[in-house]
Amino acid sequence: MKKISIILISTFFYLALSSFSNTVIDLENVHADFKKKASILLTKQILNQAKWAMEQEPITITASSSPRSAGGKHDFFSEADYFWPDPKNPDGPYINRDGLTNPDNFVAHRKAMIRFSKIIGALASAYKITGNESYVKHALKHFQAWFINSETLMNPNLLFAQAVKGKFTGRNYGIIDTIHLMEVAQGALVMENAKSFDKTSLKGIKKWFADYLIWLNTSKPGIQEKTVKNNHATCWAMQVASFAKLCKDEAMLDSLRTSYKTILLPNQMGTDGSFPLETVRTKPYGYSIFNLDAMTMLCQILSTPKDNLWKFETADGKSIRKGLDYLYPYISDKSKWPLKADVMYWENWPVAQPFLIFGAVQFNQHEWYSTWEKLDHAPQVEEVIRNLPIRNPLIWL
Repeated sequence: MKKISIILISTFFYLALSSFSNTVIDLENVHADFKKKASILLTKQILNQAKWAMEQEPITITASSSPRSAGGKHDFFSEADYFWPDPKNPDGPYINRDGLTNPDNFVAHRKAMIRFSKIIGALASAYKITGNESYVKHALKHFQAWFINSETLMNPNLLFAQAVKGKFTGRNYGIIDTIHLMEVAQGALVMENAKSFDKTSLKGIKKWFADYLIWLNTSKPGIQEKTVKNNHATCWAMQVASFAKLCKDEAMLDSLRTSYKTILLPNQMGTDGSFPLETVRTKPYGYSIFNLDAMTMLCQILSTPKDNLWKFETADGKSIRKGLDYLYPYISDKSKWPLKADVMYWENWPVAQPFLIFGAVQFNQHEWYSTWEKLDHAPQVEEVIRNLPIRNPLIWL
């Protein structure tokens, strides 16, 4: 009897182990299948973008300046989008008009950073597809200009971002501007083992991001941004996760996993999967998309086999899957959106949102992938690009 019991127990464990192994293999096959399809879809676009990128010379923030900046030549400066001159006092402090972008604000530094992100994203993607080291060599010119060259580098802080004339020389909300350095950091991670990527430059790049991580976590604006209740806190965590991954800062990555599970997800998501703090604003559709993209990227960057945020669920049932299930029908058919339309750029959303491709891969959702496949993968509207920091999914898969 004892022998039979041992045989039965052994058989049970063998079957359980086989089932687990098959599940792992199946998941790997699913991931590989989606990745292959995405590569086929995007290769032509990537190579065209890389061709453009190879023709671009570095332009950093030192190439332009504003008399309204309280910073110096190497300090990033931008102005808050939704602040305008006061009609009653045209020369006085600006006033807020939420959701309405002032086209006369200084955005040259932001545009330079987005251009940098586009260049590195394209070169890293092309390198990943082809293995051609010429992409790495050209990327290094841009990395060195932004992070190493003393004449052209950017200081690793955002003290003067999203300033408001007559009120603030800079605000914590401006930290969201550096979400466009995420694909720069990821590009460095993708290319760091290339023969052409010299170790001295790599060390300098990682030091810049490590210094910026310290500023994001210890400065007054950084701490303020970390504790904002809406998408700003999500985006703070998203970019910190990206930079910490490049710097291999495991303690920081662990703290962000805890923050996602105990603060960001439970405090921002409703029990139906929506984001109430975004839906009450003047652009509820765009902000809901933006925040879901950011939370999805947190899961993509931070998940490990031991701590898989894709599978995490709060006691009251909130999860990234619930967020995806809530918003997807309104991406597939925007006419079903139950709330008011956005005051600006309503017609420009959605595009090929990151949450669709990464969610499809994780949850084996071919319908989500098909929707992503059909949407615009190279949007040209500046506001859309500004709120779409992840434009090169292959370097993240």
